[in-house]
Amino acid sequence: MTAEASQAGPSQGPASDGLRPLRIALLTYKGNPFCGGQGVYVRHLSRELARLGHRVEVIGAQPYPVLDGGYDGLGLTELPSLDLYRQPDPFRTPGRGEYRDWVDALEVGTMWTGGFPEPLTFSLRARRHLRARRGDFDVVHDNQTLGYGLLGDLGAPLVTTIHHPITVDRRLELDAAENWQRRYSVRRWYAFTRMQKRVARRLPSVLTVSGSSRQEIVDDLGVRQDRIHVVHIGADTGLFAPDPSVAVVPGRIVTTSSADVPLKGLVFLVEALAKVRAEQPGAHLVVVGKRPAEGPVAQAMERYGLEGAVEFVKGISDAELVDLVRSAQVACVPSLYEGFSLPAAEAMATGTPLVATTGGAIPEVAGRDGETCLAVPPGDAGALAAALTRLLGDPELRARLGAAGRERVLRHFTWARAAEGTVARYREAIAHAAGGTGAPGGTPPRRPASRTPGGSAGQPPASCASGGPGAASPGRSAVPAEDATDTPTGPAAAVSVRAADTSDRESRASC
Repeated sequence: MTAEASQAGPSQGPASDGLRPLRIALLTYKGNPFCGGQGVYVRHLSRELARLGHRVEVIGAQPYPVLDGGYDGLGLTELPSLDLYRQPDPFRTPGRGEYRDWVDALEVGTMWTGGFPEPLTFSLRARRHLRARRGDFDVVHDNQTLGYGLLGDLGAPLVTTIHHPITVDRRLELDAAENWQRRYSVRRWYAFTRMQKRVARRLPSVLTVSGSSRQEIVDDLGVRQDRIHVVHIGADTGLFAPDPSVAVVPGRIVTTSSADVPLKGLVFLVEALAKVRAEQPGAHLVVVGKRPAEGPVAQAMERYGLEGAVEFVKGISDAELVDLVRSAQVACVPSLYEGFSLPAAEAMATGTPLVATTGGAIPEVAGRDGETCLAVPPGDAGALAAALTRLLGDPELRARLGAAGRERVLRHFTWARAAEGTVARYREAIAHAAGGTGAPGGTPPRRPASRTPGGSAGQPPASCASGGPGAASPGRSAVPAEDATDTPTGPAAAVSVRAADTSDRESRASC
């Protein structure tokens, strides 16, 4: 879809807050709502912003966002990358005719040397696109790209969502690494977090989804506390709702794990299941996610003889997902850390009783142990097993926790509330950019577009063309050289890195 084809028409009349509707550019470098929380965030937030009367243009790269239809003022602009991690040929080398400009060459070169290029390269393409369309938007909302290209003048004030610092993922994966080759691969993949730290410290307005994430952003990224605002996200409580007509399957435990990485704690749930089955042989686990062919989870399933007791499902529809959660006697979130935990909120919204760890922000969502969930320490398979066994064997406790969990989500965690809180921050950012004197929702002055929208090749500024991502460009200072060149070079380095841990990096890239 071209930029022109996806333009939404102007909203008529005031927005729900009585002020002029805003024109919002919502950026997402990875938008698949069926694999990972960022795509879910974009899908539901964009819909609710449109319901409030604003015009929302989602600008995203592959895998492209999936938006809900039927809303005036909601559209998608595709800003394509080279899609290097697509199935069935991830980590592919593009053909000569696919290269459009120096950003494409940078994307491939970073992948060849074991890094993850998409946050940087998407930010550079988004910068070019936004500058070419100066005056089209009142505010730019970045969904955790945190790339150098988003620093400086974008033609509208910038608000950024950081769900949680990816440095947390990096730290947990390094802790779980078994040898120096694995640690080297993890460091190379997560090299982009150095860029994200530098960018985050220069952002004027940061949104995050929980108090726990707010503190992590201060501690890990060095962002000033007064620049960070908590806006809780939530569940689609109309979709994720109880339905007594759906039969509950005895012994069924359901969990969501978008990638086989230590952060998700799935290996501890598999170990716990083995313990549970010693007392309740009918207990079984359904995992919403991709079955790992190797790694700790696959090894644990083989070690405990759980091949027939663990099922993986992926690519299911929203309706199928909701019915799956409804059919479970227990939902489980075994994560070592979460910045919010949408799976917890969604399970609670259906009235399915929850067992969850206390990792990161999960307690903010799930509530107190024994009141709205059963809470256990992260990384403790024995505690998980005890809680699961207790809940599977106590129908009255399941009913009480399920009802209390649903009520908690309705009170605190809905997408409508999230959109209202986000709009309030948009208007603050716009007023601040105007020097505090303009009316909220004021429009920046329009200047003629200088380049073609829609992610076309175009010529980068001269200072960028010669220096790549580390060169100075209009509206921002030069990027430190070590961040621009944070990769080994040469054919030998490329081959050695690409050969190491390819399946694990594919799992991370796909989500």
